[in-house]
Amino acid sequence: MMRRRHLLLGLVVAGCASSPDPVLYRLTPVPGPERRGAPALIELRQLGLPGYLDRPQLIRAAAESRLEVVGGARWGEPLGDLAGRVLAEDLMQRLPGSSVFTETGTLRGEPGLTIEVQIQRFESGPDPVVHLLAQVALRTPGRRNSRAQVVRLEVPVSGAGTGGIVAAMSAALGQLADAVAGLAAGG
Repeated sequence: MMRRRHLLLGLVVAGCASSPDPVLYRLTPVPGPERRGAPALIELRQLGLPGYLDRPQLIRAAAESRLEVVGGARWGEPLGDLAGRVLAEDLMQRLPGSSVFTETGTLRGEPGLTIEVQIQRFESGPDPVVHLLAQVALRTPGRRNSRAQVVRLEVPVSGAGTGGIVAAMSAALGQLADAVAGLAAGG
């Protein structure tokens, strides 16, 4: 009995040792048009993500209602944190004179504007396109009303494989930043 347990344990350890390491990916900031007129200090709240995206693996739509994990591909950090950090960097580039800090970061201050983003969809499909659907709300302290907008984006995947999908996702996040920067600058 004891020999069988050791043999089983040895097989499990050997199986784990021979499994390939996952390939880690991250989103990257992309340049965009500058907008003037936004407040000096902006807080980007933690992005809302649907549960199917809140996992370490990259997910793609295989069909209308079926999802699949992209084999061996993982995000280098939780997708909500990653996308929020990159969106903040995209916004700082597009809003010169504004400092954008994230709710989950260590910097704090009294923002002149708070941005909330709820992502509804953010994946490639069976077609070579990344789909991004997000609801955006901007709140100014002291004002009762907020500005809100739905942003729908489709970005073609031009590169091959998972790297092409991730590059298109970065571009889609940059286009989201373009829309948010326009709202933040009053346009």
